[in-house]
Amino acid sequence: MRKRFLLGVIITALICVGIFSYYNKVSIAKEREDNFYKELDVFAEALAVIEKKYVEEKPPHDLIYGALDGLLASLDSYSEFLSPDEYRELLVDTEGKFGGLGVEITIRDTLLTVVSPMEDTPAWTAGLKPGDIIVKIDGKVTKGITITEAVKKLRGDPGTKVTLTVLKEKDKKLEDVTLVRAIIKIKDIKHAEILEDGIGYVRIAEFRENTARDLDRALQELNKKGLKAIVIDVRNNPGGLLESAIDVTSRFLETDKVVVSTKSRTEKENVYKSVALREKYSALPIVVLVNKGSASASEILASALRDNKKAVVMGETSFGKGSVQTIIPLSDGSALRLTTSRYYTPLGTSIHEKGVTPDIVVVNDVGTDRKEDVFEKLETKTEFDYKKDYLIVRAADFLKGMLVLEK
Repeated sequence: MRKRFLLGVIITALICVGIFSYYNKVSIAKEREDNFYKELDVFAEALAVIEKKYVEEKPPHDLIYGALDGLLASLDSYSEFLSPDEYRELLVDTEGKFGGLGVEITIRDTLLTVVSPMEDTPAWTAGLKPGDIIVKIDGKVTKGITITEAVKKLRGDPGTKVTLTVLKEKDKKLEDVTLVRAIIKIKDIKHAEILEDGIGYVRIAEFRENTARDLDRALQELNKKGLKAIVIDVRNNPGGLLESAIDVTSRFLETDKVVVSTKSRTEKENVYKSVALREKYSALPIVVLVNKGSASASEILASALRDNKKAVVMGETSFGKGSVQTIIPLSDGSALRLTTSRYYTPLGTSIHEKGVTPDIVVVNDVGTDRKEDVFEKLETKTEFDYKKDYLIVRAADFLKGMLVLEK
């Protein structure tokens, strides 16, 4: 009888705790909602004062769009408000018919910053480097500029010129660089060959829809030539599609291994695993090469292979782009580019603003001496000399050692 009584007391107490917890959550939510509407009242009040007393009459449309610009800019450097024109431009499938410079950019600490120049493009030839800050475009200061505005200024007809004032990341000196816009066509797999002793080399320039398929072809050719180990080079690779990163990484991982996870505020954690494939290369010893220009999907590949103990990462700490942006259309044709979640490595580490730290740090400033720049010769197979790139040599030597140990 006493046991039943105690059990009843415990159950009643648990129910009370549950009810209290529920009403406490409801109370907190209600308080948050009340505070939100109070702040909204302040915003409406300020808007009314500006509309009535500002020295010049401003259309309500301009005031609201200006407020939305500021609102999104206050969140992080990747979120932004897109006007209907900007959103339409984002949706246009240009198919390489526009003129550009071939440079991936971002806003970091309010500054227009180079993430990575793409190889064989005007930006690459001009010597732009990851971390360089674009201070002016055609003499106009870039302070306060959005990514969309910057892209609009950098694009133009092929053959036209644009002058950038760049604060060089290496020596902190200002430099004016004039570039000629060109049609940008990026080949995802820039180079693939056997270096020596069965050690293969593959350079991935970007992660797009067909990257995994192109990689399959390259790996099949290397396999015919006796592939025993591989160097995967994603230096100056600015990233691309999440799906492409998962597909490419799946080539080097057993099925159902965690590649990456994303966490948002409202949804449960999404875990992405390596997919089943007819041909896998997960048994190969692997070195992944990264530098300051390796971002987003490149960082997913490097961290996934490293965390799953499938590869050694070598080079410099990567860029640190570990957030996901979603385009959300609004009713008037405008849109929000909003950061909705963050990437996490298989071991649960965030790379956002931190990057992937290599297992073996090797600083190799590719492109310091343009004449000795190995990547300028990648299009001509007979001229490719990997021995002029110290980091590739280090990676090949490391893999030779691993193959010896395996024997």
